[in-house]
Amino acid sequence: MLIHRWRAAWVESSILASRSQSGKLDGPLPKYFGTPPSVHIGQQFVDRKDLRDAGVHPPLMNGIHGTAKEGADSIVLSGGYAHDADFGDFILYSGEGGQDLQSKVQIADQSIDSPGNAGLITSQILGLPVRLTRGARFKSPFSPASGLRYAGLYLVTEWGWIRSNGFRVLQFRLDRLPEQEPYVSNAEPLSDPAFATTTISRRVRDSKMSRMIKALYEYRCQLCQVTIEGFGGRLYAEGAHVKPLGRPHLGTDVADNILCLCPNHHTQLDNGGLFIRPDMVAEDREGTALGSLTFMSDHALLVANAQYHRAMWMPTT
Repeated sequence: MLIHRWRAAWVESSILASRSQSGKLDGPLPKYFGTPPSVHIGQQFVDRKDLRDAGVHPPLMNGIHGTAKEGADSIVLSGGYAHDADFGDFILYSGEGGQDLQSKVQIADQSIDSPGNAGLITSQILGLPVRLTRGARFKSPFSPASGLRYAGLYLVTEWGWIRSNGFRVLQFRLDRLPEQEPYVSNAEPLSDPAFATTTISRRVRDSKMSRMIKALYEYRCQLCQVTIEGFGGRLYAEGAHVKPLGRPHLGTDVADNILCLCPNHHTQLDNGGLFIRPDMVAEDREGTALGSLTFMSDHALLVANAQYHRAMWMPTT
């Protein structure tokens, strides 16, 4: 089981297009990750157009808004597939494609290359948050009586194949991220603590800037030069803020506070086992050099941020 991490908050990216199962383009659509500032958990929407206008789920037809390159940022749970299941804090969600649009019967295998399915796989590998909206047509204690209701951010934590009417269907598990407003429901959500503790280990911010830094280094760790290849050649690295964001540190989300690191070195940095010297050599707590950080010509780490990080963990040095 892989450990997945919360890429929190609002991550803007390029303008993309989404295509429905019928092949019709819904038009150029903005993609972002997180909850729109004007939207709150539990907010009701009349229909899919209302949902789109609020920036929650842009496509008018698709249940998934995503692409293989960027990931999936939003899904709607509306009962379109027989194997969808809603447990409140986690859901089992069927991928897109292979259905007869009239009867809703599965008549063909689904594809991992379909934009929505590929997007959810990318979101799992990159740990990107997915907005979940529940529709009244899906009969669940957590669904609204009418229209649609926004439920917050979830992580894709697993995916695999199941059979429906003899055909292969992708099934994704999504777990609700902690530290969010409670959502409206008519029942207590079912918990799965043993699973959750192995899949959501800690929060890691992944802003637009950190994504740019990772792309600059082609997802290669600046310390060990390792890059992690996931499913379908998708590359993985982490954007590490040297001076932590948020209170009481108030580090800034700018390039001179971010490194592209592998998960091991990011964890070591965040837990006070790795420090950056002014000459950009990384060392452990004993002062043993671990190696020099590599930098592209248009990227540099502010020395003051490295010094702040060291003082957090070794205030007497």
